Amino acid sequence: MRGRTLQRYFAWRFVGAVMAVFASVFLLVAMIDYVELMRRTADLPNVSAWTVAETSFLRVPQITERVMPFSVLIGAMICYLSLSRRLELVVARSAGMSVWQFIMPAVLVALLLGLVATFVYNPISASLDEQSKRLETQIFGEKVSNSAFSTGGSFWMTQRNKSGHSILNATTSLQQGSVLGGVTTLQFDAAGRFVERVEARRAILEPGHWRLQDARIYSINAAPVGPGEYLLDTTLTPEQVRESFATPETVAFWNLPDYIERAEHLGLAAAAYRLHYQKLLARPFLLAAMVFLAAAVSLRFFRLGGIQKMVLGGVFAGFLLYVLSKVVDDLSKADLMHPVAAAWLPVLVGGLTGFVALLYQEDG
Repeated sequence: MRGRTLQRYFAWRFVGAVMAVFASVFLLVAMIDYVELMRRTADLPNVSAWTVAETSFLRVPQITERVMPFSVLIGAMICYLSLSRRLELVVARSAGMSVWQFIMPAVLVALLLGLVATFVYNPISASLDEQSKRLETQIFGEKVSNSAFSTGGSFWMTQRNKSGHSILNATTSLQQGSVLGGVTTLQFDAAGRFVERVEARRAILEPGHWRLQDARIYSINAAPVGPGEYLLDTTLTPEQVRESFATPETVAFWNLPDYIERAEHLGLAAAAYRLHYQKLLARPFLLAAMVFLAAAVSLRFFRLGGIQKMVLGGVFAGFLLYVLSKVVDDLSKADLMHPVAAAWLPVLVGGLTGFVALLYQEDG
């Protein structure tokens, strides 16, 4: 009974530390993003501070989702360092609890947090990010459409049609690329000669064509025409558009299997989406691996000294694990490593490193 009570106590201390770190990161990211968005909208009329704050808040969850493993790592280190400083770990050891017994509650809680993050938080953050892009298009769309030709867009795609081919550039992408904002198209004939440039506030993919709204047409040896509606022929399907304009992070976890299946059926590359799906499946175990790493560098008694070096070692180990994750991600996206291996390798390396370190410290 006493052992279960101590384990519940350690679990709640761990939850409190992780939630505090995650909330701090969330607020910090929200403040920085809000200030940056206010700077970008400073010269735009009729854009309220509330609209800017809403846009910033909606996209913060997806940003903070990426730092969730480090929140668990730092939170676990804070938790165990606090328990060690207050000699509560000494009391637990004197009561007959081994290190595995008082880190197991944190491991189980980390697994539970990972499941919630994958199955609940990820779909919500993807949906909120889609809403933030819609608001951002409303804020910046008119400014982009009325500006001179610029190559500052984030999304590029080349398409062919009956009369030749065209290059699309967009600043924002909604609904997995089916709706684009701040669109500029360069159109060429079958011989590769430039024909005209079209700038539009928004482009909507419909069967057989793009519907460009508030479009201005700039042709050779002709005066500009518009604004108005313009239909741009295309043979692209929604799946092909997603491959160019969508990013794996914008697809909710529950929609990833269907998208991967459709993309592979059409012969499109889906390596990035398979990798993202496997990383979401591996997330609970990655968070548990973070607990093992944190415990390996945080269970030293304060009276023995060397705490600063241990903490720096834990932070450095987390950084190396992040670098490893990025390297294997790039290898997987280039089809040089299987997505399953790329997603689970950091989990195995982090978990085994922390587990072996704890074995060495506790069992010699």
